[in-house]
Order: sequence, then structure tokens, then C-alpha cells
Amino acid sequence: MEEDMDEGQTQKGCLECCIKCLGGIPYPSLIATILLYAGVALFCGCGHEALSGTVTILQNYFEVVRSPVDALDVFTMIDIIKYVIYGIASAFFVYGILLMVEGFFTSGAIKDLYGDFKITTCGRCVSAWFIMLTYIFMLAWLGVTAFTSLPVFIYFNIWNICQNATVLEGATLCLDPRQYGIVPIAEAKTVCAGSEKFYKMCESNELDMTFHLFICALAGAGAAVIAMIHYLMVLSANWAYVKDACRMQKYEDIKSKEEQELHDIHSTRSKERLNAYT
Repeated sequence: MEEDMDEGQTQKGCLECCIKCLGGIPYPSLIATILLYAGVALFCGCGHEALSGTVTILQNYFEVVRSPVDALDVFTMIDIIKYVIYGIASAFFVYGILLMVEGFFTSGAIKDLYGDFKITTCGRCVSAWFIMLTYIFMLAWLGVTAFTSLPVFIYFNIWNICQNATVLEGATLCLDPRQYGIVPIAEAKTVCAGSEKFYKMCESNELDMTFHLFICALAGAGAAVIAMIHYLMVLSANWAYVKDACRMQKYEDIKSKEEQELHDIHSTRSKERLNAYT
């Protein structure tokens, strides 16, 4: 009988511990972190592969060659963008962890307000700093989303030309990378409908795959923007809760101090009366 009671208490203690641990998880920050990681992974992975596919298309079908000198051509710009993608992936992996930790500490500060852990001025400054930094990153991701929409627009035009060339017989449709600033004006790299390269490119997997990869990268950038907005809402709410908690903490401290002073005055008067009586 005693063993059954001990097992019941043990199970109850484990259940209470699990409920307490689950209750301490900042779920809004967790959802925003998952959305941020998914968006950044989609943008970086699909964007990297789409840029590689773009290099293949330019080399195989438009016969664009890499400059032998250290010039800022389209291939050098693609390499630079790839390195930027590596940096974005690493930076936002760390930033997501920092925001998640900040969510844990903010939740703990609110829940344990009257315990040993107290809200400090440094903690409030850190929360305000994260709000400002997240707002800047949100604007940056808006710019990345706008920039990612450009290759989607370009590949949509190419795909549309390929579709119209197969429908309209005898139509003179050409693709010229000079229209998008990919190659200099003096270099003629035009591919027109009716040529063998044109039909090979339209029927190739590189064009279709690269187009869809850029769409996925655009979706990933949009998901990162949504995650930043979600983070802003969470951080702003936490900041408001912490600010109210700080006011409540000051009020409780003043109230406790006044009660202690009243108690000291009452004790002093009681001692004076007792001394006068004796």
C-alpha cells in the first residue's frame, strides 16, 4: 500500500514538473523561431541552387563566359550573392537562438517577479535593443524580398516567351540578356525562337527548375518577413509586460517599505508607553 502511494506521488511529481516545464516555454517566440528558420533555410537553399542554375543557363544557352580579368561581371556578382547567402544563414541561425533565449528570460522574469529573480534595468535595455534590431532586420528582409522578385519576374518573362513561341507559329520572339543588364550592351547574346538553342533551353530542366527555385526563395524571404513581424509583436508585448511588472515591483517595494516604517513607529510608541508606565 505504501509503495503504491509512493509511486502515485512520484507520478504526480513528474506530471507537475512536466506541466511546469511546458508552461515555461514561450510558445509565440518558438513559433516565430520555427518560421524564421524555415524561411531562411528555404531562401538560402533555393536561392543558392537557383543561382547555380542561372550560371548553367548563361553558359550553355547564351554562351556568356567568365571574364578572364578581375572584373565585376555577372558571374562575380553571383559568387558575391552566394557568399552573402552563407552569411545570412549563419547570422539568422544565431539570431533566432538569441531571440528564443530572450523569450525564455522575459517569461521567467514575469512569472518569477516576486521570487529570487528580479527584473533589472539591463534586461529592459536588452529587450528594447532586440526590438530595434528586429525592426531593422524586418526592413532588410523586405528589401531582400523585393530583390528576389526581380529574377522571378525575369524567369517568368522567359517562360512566357517559351510558351508563346510554341503556340504562335512563325512568331519572332527573342531573348536578350542585355535587356536585364546581365551582359554589356556591346555583347550580342540574343537567342531567338526557331533556333536550336532556344528550343533546347525551353525544354530543359534547368530553366523550369531554376524558375521554381526562385519562386521558393521568394516564398522563403516572405516567410522571414512574417517571422520578423511576429517577433516584433512578441517583443513589444513582452516589453509592455516587463514595464508593467517593473511598476508593480516598485509599488510593492514602496508598500513594503511603508508598512515596515509603520511597524517601526508602532513598536517605538509601544516601547515609549511601556517605559512611561513602568
